[in-house]
Amino acid sequence: MLLADDESMIRAGVRSILARSPDMEVVAEASNGYEALELARRHQPDVALLDIQMPQLDGLSAAAQMCRDMPEIGVIMLTTFGEDEFITRALQEGASGFLLKADDPRELLNGVQAVAAGGAYLSPNVAARIITGLRAGGLMANDPPTLRALDHLTERERDVLAHLGRGLSNAEIGRRLHLVEGTVKAHVSAILGKLGVRNRVEAAIAAYEAGIIRRD
Repeated sequence: MLLADDESMIRAGVRSILARSPDMEVVAEASNGYEALELARRHQPDVALLDIQMPQLDGLSAAAQMCRDMPEIGVIMLTTFGEDEFITRALQEGASGFLLKADDPRELLNGVQAVAAGGAYLSPNVAARIITGLRAGGLMANDPPTLRALDHLTERERDVLAHLGRGLSNAEIGRRLHLVEGTVKAHVSAILGKLGVRNRVEAAIAAYEAGIIRRD
């Protein structure tokens, strides 16, 4: 994975946490957004972990360009700042995950594993902020076509969406629902199209808003 943060102590701390998992390796480190983009092109990591506040080019701008030019890389924002505007913009730019530096270290491991497997991940603190915002009329709450489209999902698509909303990858969803991964991928594409959303995170938000997330 690629790690980008302008504070060397933060990078060292993140490396220490990731070292707990034998299947995670930091292949490159960057201290600003421009360097992160250059290293991403060079190393093609599965996951890029980007801080928001970085010099020269901030993490959100780097994430937007990375998601556009290198969509095969899963982008996670790791930041001290949990303001709604940062969360909203990160998701709009195509990030697959959002974690706070104050989160439990296990959330970092869970998030990287989920995004590396093709899923999406929001730390509990971020998910709670999003749900609160939805209830108050925030993100996506004023998008009636998206909510109405939930009624057009098939029963199987709703099952897939429920698991997708918990951040599971296609392979994990397939194991839960006894489907081959290609079939899950087709269902996910259909769900995104019917809901009119751009990525799995926005679909997960719709699932939370609709109350169909399974707690099993």
